[in-house]
Amino acid sequence: MLSKNTIEKWIIPNLSIGSRGFEPKVPLVELVEAILYRLKTGCQWRELPTEKFFRGTILSWNSVYYHFNKWNKASCWQKIFVNLLRENRQYLDLSRLSLDGSHTPSKNGGESVAYQGRKSCKTTNALFIADNQGIPLSMSTPQDGNHHDLYEINVLFNELCDMLKDAGISLDGLFLNADSGFDSRELKEACSKEGIIANIKPNPRNKQENKVAEIADNMFDDELYKGRYVIERTNAWIDSFKALLIRFEFLVQNWISLHFMAFSVILLRKVAKKTKV
Repeated sequence: MLSKNTIEKWIIPNLSIGSRGFEPKVPLVELVEAILYRLKTGCQWRELPTEKFFRGTILSWNSVYYHFNKWNKASCWQKIFVNLLRENRQYLDLSRLSLDGSHTPSKNGGESVAYQGRKSCKTTNALFIADNQGIPLSMSTPQDGNHHDLYEINVLFNELCDMLKDAGISLDGLFLNADSGFDSRELKEACSKEGIIANIKPNPRNKQENKVAEIADNMFDDELYKGRYVIERTNAWIDSFKALLIRFEFLVQNWISLHFMAFSVILLRKVAKKTKV
């Protein structure tokens, strides 16, 4: 999925090597390849074909999961992704961003899981922001699936913005598309506070409120909104990682880490294409 050189250059330097616990008996690049295989195929950890990845000592699936979980707790995967964004900002298209929410079916229950009527199953909901190419830029803390996209929107939108700032992306003047499910005074004010130009499709339910307000942040450009289709490309890319198509992770931190791993792969693939001579 990623070359060994790419893993060694962009991922390995950001993985914590603690002074406690047992040290890996294999090259870290082989460990990362095994974890990425699980992310891409969605296989159970105990079904991980470890013999395919280790040339010398062959680790058990338990050992691979141990290191994955250790790096989860240290937030390594999020740090890797933020560093990648910071060091590759020139390959992003920030002319137009898109915001969307995604409900993922959850089969094993766990943290931040609840029944969602539209999906007729238990789900987890998270918000994403993508650039104008569909490259994911940030992710909010997942919420119980019974909540709509505007639940705790101030807190979650601040999380999304903070991640962009951590990556060195200036928010002032950014243009953000969002569908009618995000049409709320709360979100518009949050965008205005950060200097973001919000292009949110009006929700018919809020027609009277928007008519009464008659202020600039209710302006909507239908032509620019057509560019929102890129977020659907983002969702398709995320769904190509089978471990993300259906949630089996009980802990929400594991679920978040898998997403940041997928985001890193998507970004590194784009960088590889743009730097290929």
